[in-house]
Amino acid sequence: MGISPTQDRGREGQLRRMTARPANAHQARLLGLLRDGGPNSRAQLGDLVELSRSKLAVEVDRLLETGLIVADGLAASRGGRRSHNIRLAPELRFLGIDIGATSVDVAVTNAELEVLGHLNHPMDVREGPVAVFEQALSMAAKLRAGGLAEGFDGAGIGVPGPVRFPEGVPVAPPIMPGWDGFPVREALSQELGCPVLVDNDVNLMAMGEQHAGVARSVGDFLCVKIGTGIGCGIVVGGQVYRGTTGSAGDIGHIQVDPSGRSCPCGNTGCLEAHFSGAALARDAEEAARSGRSPELAVRLAAAGALGAADVAAAASAGDTASLELIREGGNRVGQVIAGLVSFFNPGLVVIGGGVTGLGHTLLASIRTQVYRQSLPLATGNLPIVLGELGQVAGVTGAARLISDHLFSPA
Repeated sequence: MGISPTQDRGREGQLRRMTARPANAHQARLLGLLRDGGPNSRAQLGDLVELSRSKLAVEVDRLLETGLIVADGLAASRGGRRSHNIRLAPELRFLGIDIGATSVDVAVTNAELEVLGHLNHPMDVREGPVAVFEQALSMAAKLRAGGLAEGFDGAGIGVPGPVRFPEGVPVAPPIMPGWDGFPVREALSQELGCPVLVDNDVNLMAMGEQHAGVARSVGDFLCVKIGTGIGCGIVVGGQVYRGTTGSAGDIGHIQVDPSGRSCPCGNTGCLEAHFSGAALARDAEEAARSGRSPELAVRLAAAGALGAADVAAAASAGDTASLELIREGGNRVGQVIAGLVSFFNPGLVVIGGGVTGLGHTLLASIRTQVYRQSLPLATGNLPIVLGELGQVAGVTGAARLISDHLFSPA
């Protein structure tokens, strides 16, 4: 792939940082609690992991020796001797890279997965893996040069297509020509000098919302991403469910109209062919050219192309054709989600992705369809909500993915 001179200068710092791993499940649990809850006292951690004081002291001391945690002053008194606070090492840094169909997001987080710096850059995924990752690495180098990180202890990467998870390799992704079989995990691990994990972008969005967004307290939920494509992250018992080969949640290719439009995947009537960022842009331009939407026609004449943001703005201005496009798309998505809800019985449905700029008109259409079609037992107490994290959902999930790996026993 090749590294630019600015990236090369950082290699020594990156290769220096080989993060230790916890030795057992108790240590892993302690690291997870410190990541998700921040600094805490030994006494409170002992209550949470149900270890005796002596056993806890042994595990904490071993973690202190690895450098994964550090002492952080005295805790508030609970009577008797005051306990010491401990926290994750403040210099730990994770890199999150979220590759979408039309842009790349790159972020640096600390060990508690707080986003310290975030960059977004337009990029067409069809330019291929070499061009896309050169851009992503350049963005990572820029964040590092800004003083946010000496190097990275691990990196998580999301791509908009099916991934064979253990190997970190995209498999026949419909909107990613040239990516099939590309060794993303291996190539990026060599470039960055740290452990790397790769997953489908919507799984990472789900993990981001689970860690710091709207799904924080939910064990079983669906996260539907509506962007250039459509996918669904499935979280069961707090863990992402990827399926046997990594293609679970590929709902964009569920058929919604047997005699409908042809889809790039080769089938007919797929949800993605009828309502996604690309389908919405095509329908909006058709509405503008046919005279059904004067508002969109003005925008098309000014910009030469239309997208979800144009449809959202036209709908806000009361444009009937735009409102109809949104409602019709929401009904299609709701039709598919209704089937998933009846089958899976989740505690929450999160809607995210670029098309969610269409806002509550879209959400209302999806909700109406789901509540109408699914069983009352499944929908009686089912929130269907927009994601909270927006553009940083994927990079937060990417950091969560790699931290789960590094904070588990080797």
